[in-house]
Amino acid sequence: MRPLVVLGDTLLDVDAEGTAERLCPEAPVPVVDLTSRRRRPGGAGLAALLAARSAPEVVLVTPLGDDEGGHALTGLLEPDVTVLPLPLRGTTVCKTRVRAGGQSLLRLDSGDGTATTGPLPDPVREALEEAGAILVADYGRGLTRNPHVRRLLRDRAERIPVVWDPHPRGAQPVPGLALVTPNLAEARAVLAGHEEPAELAKLLRGHWHAGAVAVTVGSRGAVLSDGFGETAVPIPAAARAPGHAAPDTCGAGDRFAAAATAALLAGAGAGEAVTTAVEAAARFVTDGGATALSTNDGPVPDPQPATDAFGLAERVRDRGGRLIATGGCFDLLHPGHVSLLRQARALGDALVVCLNSDSSVRALKGPGRPLVRDRDRARLLTALSFVDAVAVFDEDSPAAVLDRLRPHVWVKGGDYAAADLPEREVVERHGGEVVLVPTVPGYSTSRLVAAAASA
Repeated sequence: MRPLVVLGDTLLDVDAEGTAERLCPEAPVPVVDLTSRRRRPGGAGLAALLAARSAPEVVLVTPLGDDEGGHALTGLLEPDVTVLPLPLRGTTVCKTRVRAGGQSLLRLDSGDGTATTGPLPDPVREALEEAGAILVADYGRGLTRNPHVRRLLRDRAERIPVVWDPHPRGAQPVPGLALVTPNLAEARAVLAGHEEPAELAKLLRGHWHAGAVAVTVGSRGAVLSDGFGETAVPIPAAARAPGHAAPDTCGAGDRFAAAATAALLAGAGAGEAVTTAVEAAARFVTDGGATALSTNDGPVPDPQPATDAFGLAERVRDRGGRLIATGGCFDLLHPGHVSLLRQARALGDALVVCLNSDSSVRALKGPGRPLVRDRDRARLLTALSFVDAVAVFDEDSPAAVLDRLRPHVWVKGGDYAAADLPEREVVERHGGEVVLVPTVPGYSTSRLVAAAASA
């Protein structure tokens, strides 16, 4: 499958979390005692990270500054996403949300970075020309106004699915797109005087000369116009958040657009892609929204460690989600491992990696292995955005840990045969299935170790 390319403006999002239990004596405003500071990519960067949940290979084309914010974004995006940077005029835009009790109290914006209008570098042109699908994540910082970008997008829209997620300050979508995904406020801003989502979707399809337009309507899902009429796509009951707490919807639009693009890349039609996207966005909000993707950057440890595999499994099952598991030694993490993990995560709502302990690896590979201790291997794996938790086991086979996890899907590389897997019986006994995914040829830890030894 060819890569999914995300093109757009990337921001640095920061969540300053704390408690607010008193008022400032100088003014009637809350005092926030900070407990953590968490960072994540925003804008097109967030869309690319989310696309990596649904597509095996994602490339991000985005302007990045040669400053602290730009360097931080590169570190947060890789290795999940291949980043092809463009020049940025000015400094990296940073948006800091001050939050307490699960509510945003204030947002502080800094940075003035905008895209340049120059020609595209050859690696960027090649990536767009080789893409299987393109998501334009416009955040109004100028990239979609670049004439070279627009010319290339018009050409690619004639050959592959191109999805455009618009912005009120962004450029007009190019004609010929497979799908445009405005929210209701954005749609009303384009066609003033029209209120109803179905009417807006139909009119905007003609206005933008697009194959389909999906107007998202928050907790009600989306309304699609694709030339066969207007279809309301509600959020499935299983994907709705329980309780009455106000959900954090930050990033839901990016999850919607990314999931729709990945579905089109896989061959879905517009209706199926939008249905998939509505469910993916709803589950994303249920799972905590963009905040769940943040990296802790403060002195306070993350209160919800990602290694609580069995607690995660229980939460996923309780909300009707789809739990994915895979396993192995993962000694010397390499591109073959990353491809396997990305493909596995794209099959469901959470991925648990069953990791052979040091003693288990020695029993399987010999006294010279592992090269990296299980504690450090687990830390490397949980640093990947598409790995939700790690469960370390001591036995030769992951059967015992799978008996506790009860995943819906057990994923292994295509170099295995499902019938030869000893853990197959325990997975199927709990109603799960075994899925084999393609491997990247030429990569194995044993081969890398042998090559290093001979060198």
